[in-house]
Amino acid sequence: MSKLYVSPITGKKLNKKDNYYISENGSEKFPIINSIPRFCKIVNYTESFGYQWNKFDRTQLDSTNFINFSEERFYKSTKWEPKIISNENILEVGSGAGRFTEVFLKTTTGILHSIDYSNAVEANYRNTIKYKNRLELSQASIYEMPFLDNSFDKVFCFGVLQHTPSFERSLESLIKKTRIGGQIVIDFYPIKGWYTKFHAKYILRPITKKLNHRLLYKLINMNINWMIILFDLLCSINLKILTRFIPIVDLYLFPKDLTKSQRKKWAIMDTFDMFSPEFDNPMRINKVKKLFIKMGCKVTFAGFIKNEQNCSGAVVRAIKL
Repeated sequence: MSKLYVSPITGKKLNKKDNYYISENGSEKFPIINSIPRFCKIVNYTESFGYQWNKFDRTQLDSTNFINFSEERFYKSTKWEPKIISNENILEVGSGAGRFTEVFLKTTTGILHSIDYSNAVEANYRNTIKYKNRLELSQASIYEMPFLDNSFDKVFCFGVLQHTPSFERSLESLIKKTRIGGQIVIDFYPIKGWYTKFHAKYILRPITKKLNHRLLYKLINMNINWMIILFDLLCSINLKILTRFIPIVDLYLFPKDLTKSQRKKWAIMDTFDMFSPEFDNPMRINKVKKLFIKMGCKVTFAGFIKNEQNCSGAVVRAIKL
């Protein structure tokens, strides 16, 4: 397996010794905890995601739900060919519980390097352990990744950048790790118009993101049934526009094949995801496209990708020049 780890601070080569990755002169030392190298502080601004993905560790996995929702999103967004990426250096940034990690490892024979800033890496490790010989998983910040610049043929980052302190700086970090001629693919929460933030999510977030995670989860769990009923009622009478004022995730975006109990679990999980993160900064697609160009990339696609339910997500693909 390819070993690419370097110090995220100095860029110096690291060697594995006992339960650490250590620089050659011994001045830098990074622990390996539960088989996962840790290149950042364990407690950080992504703590809510660690709580979420360890609680809902298998909820979004295709293998759990017997669907191909994540696989469809991955390949429609990237336009990559499994046979080609099987022979390339690939980096996943922000893997969460591993829904796309699993897709890559299941559909290719390649090696994947994957990081997440939260302790959701624990869930990812559990979910993909049968592929452990092809997965280099570590806990690290997007701003201090343990890899040399220009190391990867392809980099993907899904549903992450809007939850970082600086979208622009985070994008720059992805590009730095991509080789010349390599490809970066991201998806993110889009600003579609003035009404984007005229939503229960953004009205309540200043309060909910400060709540204890267990308390927030409890409040959502206590209220989820009536919110689902009201959401479905409004949709049935062609008043879906009003669902934006219900403090619940958009259920219309879920896979259509979920059972009633699966749908409820996804609703709790994604509503928690909506209200708990410290940062939530949606972006206009055209602005993201301009950022890529500013940073020396050629944009090959910038727009919305539709899934089988005609729901769309904002995606940008670019090549590093």
